[in-house]
Amino acid sequence: MNLSNTFPVLETERFILREVVQTDAASLLTYLSDQEVMKYFGMEPFQSEEDAIEEVQWYKEIFENKTGIRWGITLKEKDTVIGSCGFLNMSTKHSRAEIGAELSKDYWRKGIMSEALSAIIPYGFNHLNLMRIQALIEPPNIPSIKLFESIGFFREGLLRKYEYSCGKFDDLYMYSLLKTD
Repeated sequence: MNLSNTFPVLETERFILREVVQTDAASLLTYLSDQEVMKYFGMEPFQSEEDAIEEVQWYKEIFENKTGIRWGITLKEKDTVIGSCGFLNMSTKHSRAEIGAELSKDYWRKGIMSEALSAIIPYGFNHLNLMRIQALIEPPNIPSIKLFESIGFFREGLLRKYEYSCGKFDDLYMYSLLKTD
């Protein structure tokens, strides 16, 4: 993996994808405390700005440890984080990573995540030398399934009772996109 010490800023037609910093905690809390946004996130909705500060710290740690990278999605005309996307559980040995994303409900169904993912996926293949990007999606999360299928991800199968979160075991679909696809 070729993750440098300088956080890469990516630009799309409408957005700047940048490092999330501690001053963004209030923005994160706005959407990460929303029950609907967190429904398939595998975590309880955030309760306080402290929860959001811990999330920002986690983003920083995975980048420093070279196990992941999480970009904050901001509108070009307004530097407020409205969601995030990135890679986690990166494996240098296997040239693979998981992809994850979430977005403030106010911005759903506007093509934002498709545009953001279309920036980070090539970054993963070309700069992080990934061969495989995988997404784990709960079966009832139809919008995420449609999103990942629309950008070329292939459903490989169902991981039964794969994850324990929020007091229950969840099944997860495994989706993947290969550099050679």
